Amino acid sequence: MLESKEFLRLILDTLPEHIVVINAEGDIKFVNRSWQTFGEQNNCACNEQWQQQNYLAICRSAACQNDEFGAKAFNGIKQVINHQCEEFYLEYPCHSDMEKRWFLMRAASLFYDNQRFIVISHLNITERKLAEQQVQQLARIDGLTQIANRRFFDSFILQEWSRCSRLNLPVSLAMIDLDNFKTLNDKFGHLVGDSCLKEVAKLLPEFTRRPGDLCARYGGEEFVLVLGNTQSKQAQSLVTRLIDMISKLQLAELTGHPLTVSIGLATIYPSSDSDAMLLIEMADCALYQAKEAGRNQLVVADNIEPLNLEKCP
Repeated sequence: MLESKEFLRLILDTLPEHIVVINAEGDIKFVNRSWQTFGEQNNCACNEQWQQQNYLAICRSAACQNDEFGAKAFNGIKQVINHQCEEFYLEYPCHSDMEKRWFLMRAASLFYDNQRFIVISHLNITERKLAEQQVQQLARIDGLTQIANRRFFDSFILQEWSRCSRLNLPVSLAMIDLDNFKTLNDKFGHLVGDSCLKEVAKLLPEFTRRPGDLCARYGGEEFVLVLGNTQSKQAQSLVTRLIDMISKLQLAELTGHPLTVSIGLATIYPSSDSDAMLLIEMADCALYQAKEAGRNQLVVADNIEPLNLEKCP
C-alpha cells in the first residue's frame, strides 16, 4: 500500500497543474511538486509549512483586501464543500512584475477513507489568454497612434489598482498634454497635428515595459502612463526623461518650434478607502496646475495642497 501511495504521488508530481488538497475545513493536506515549485519561485506565504496553512483563510484574506478573485475562489470552494455544486471553475490573473500569467482553478470533491476532501488544481492558461488578447487587440488600440485607447485604459487602471492594493504596492499615473495643440492644428493643419501625436506615442512604450505598466491615448492631445509598483521619485525620473526625449523630436521642421508637453503626476498606495478615480483626479489636477503655471513642465500631485483639488475643473 505504501508503494502504491508513493507511485500515485510520483504521478501527481509529473503534472504541470498546481494541485492542492484540502479538507472540509480548508486545511491543506497535500500539495504536488508543481505547487511547491511555483510557491518557492513566487514567495507564496502558503508554500512555507503548507501543512499548517488553511486555504480558505488565504482566500478570505485576499477577499478582505478587495481581491475579487480571492472572493470568488472562497465562495466557489465553499459551494463545493456545502454540496451546492459538484465542481467549481474560475479563470483568474496572477501577474508578476516581469510577466503576465493566467490560471484556471478547478475545485471538486474527493471521498477517501470515510473523509471528504476538495481537490483544487490551477492550470496555467497564459498561452490561450495571450492568444485571446491578440484577437481583442484591435478593439483596444487607438487607430491613429497605435497604442492603447481610452476604453482599455479604463479597464486596465482598475485591474492594476486592485493588484497593487492586494500586494500593498504604489501606483503612479502621469497625464500628458501636448501644449498649444489647438493652435498648432489651426495653423499647420490636422495632418501635422496627427504627425505630432504619432511621434509622441512612439516614445511612450519605452516607459511601459512591465505587465503593470500601460501607455494610452486618453483623448484628443492627451496621453497617460500607468506605472504599477512605482514610487513617486522613480516615476518623476521616468517622466523627466520623457520630457527631454519629446523636446528632441525633429518636429520643428514641421511646426517651426519644438514640441512641448505639460504633465501631471500622482502616486498612491491603493487601499479599501480609495479607488482609482482618486488617482486620476490627482494627476488631472496636477496637469491643470502645470498648464496654469505656463505649460512645458511637470507638476507632482504630492506638491499640491489638498485644497487646490477644488480649483481643478
